[in-house]
Amino acid sequence: MRLIATVAIAALFAGPAMAEPYGKWVRASTGATIEFYQCGANLCAKVAGVKDDTKKANVGKVIMEGAAKAGSNQWKGSLLNLEDGKSYDGTVTETAAGLNLKGCALGGLVCKDETLARAK
Repeated sequence: MRLIATVAIAALFAGPAMAEPYGKWVRASTGATIEFYQCGANLCAKVAGVKDDTKKANVGKVIMEGAAKAGSNQWKGSLLNLEDGKSYDGTVTETAAGLNLKGCALGGLVCKDETLARAK
């Protein structure tokens, strides 16, 4: 009986289960829609839509290719920054707040991140 009560209490305090990041996510900074999809055993992402007509050429561009699973809700790979055209060491982490993309340069000394919201 104690075991059942302990499991029930633990379930109440556990956060919501994270789903795989596959699907469409929206960047708050630009309104662009990014689609995350499975590519082999890894995670890939491409621009699925933009709000700014001057950036329509970015639709279809792959921004992450072959990110490997690095933890229960984390993937690591190369992230393409469309603003400067450079690729950075990237980490994608699914959190309760959304999907966090973090790109780093200089061995992690300089990093920039953004949390995307799941598209509705």
